[in-house]
Amino acid sequence: METGAVYVKLRTLIVDDELMSRKKIRAFLQEHAGFQIVGESADGEQAVAAIRALKPDLLFLDVQIPGRNGFEVLDTLPEETLPAVIFVTAFDKYAVRAFEVRALDYLLKPFNKARFAEALNRFHERRTRLNGMDRKQEFKAALQEIQRESRENERILVKSGSRIIFLRKGLIEWVEAQGDYVKLHIGKESHMLRETMAAASERLDPNRFVRIHRSRIVNLDYVREIQPLWGGDYSVLMRDGTELTMSRTYRASLQAALHGEDPLIPRTNG
Repeated sequence: METGAVYVKLRTLIVDDELMSRKKIRAFLQEHAGFQIVGESADGEQAVAAIRALKPDLLFLDVQIPGRNGFEVLDTLPEETLPAVIFVTAFDKYAVRAFEVRALDYLLKPFNKARFAEALNRFHERRTRLNGMDRKQEFKAALQEIQRESRENERILVKSGSRIIFLRKGLIEWVEAQGDYVKLHIGKESHMLRETMAAASERLDPNRFVRIHRSRIVNLDYVREIQPLWGGDYSVLMRDGTELTMSRTYRASLQAALHGEDPLIPRTNG
């Protein structure tokens, strides 16, 4: 070892909305020399601010985080300041192909020490291969493939603690907004998904799911009847007896889902 040599550790930022996942990454990383953890973030907005302020060399980045997803976080950054990234994801294996075919480093939850070490090895092998612009293009391409696969796939993945629950989209009866979450109603069960109503709507078949209110989406297969209310709004009665209100401003959405037919206009004979 040369006298006076300076060993610089890679500045590392951990971004994950799950506390236990952040602790796991921190613990595993401490067993590998050459890394200095400079911070942690729990959502997309925090991550953007932390990356700009801390200028990490390496980013452990969860894909599914509130505020902005992992790809959207990276999209806010100038190409020349992009850190190296190891994605951390709970996506099932169909989506992980998007990472594999583009040689992006990733950890699929739940991961163990051996898989973590493998990701670090892949990171070391590839860290000099791509410049900032190339990395950003790779990230965008991976996101586009994941979004396409997700739309075509009939499942929604919902995180519940350490579990990943697979829900068939066609069984969702209605959806309601609750703060930073949406609640998916399936029979007597309900599941919380951390995303916006707009994002939830994009996941669902527009020919089957209709937004009837700024905070509600219904599956037409589970609607029993629609009745007018005072002021131009409508009562939507679901098969299980749940009664929801459709705002008059969303009447056009119902008409579009029915391919132009407006069932709320009385028909006349002759």
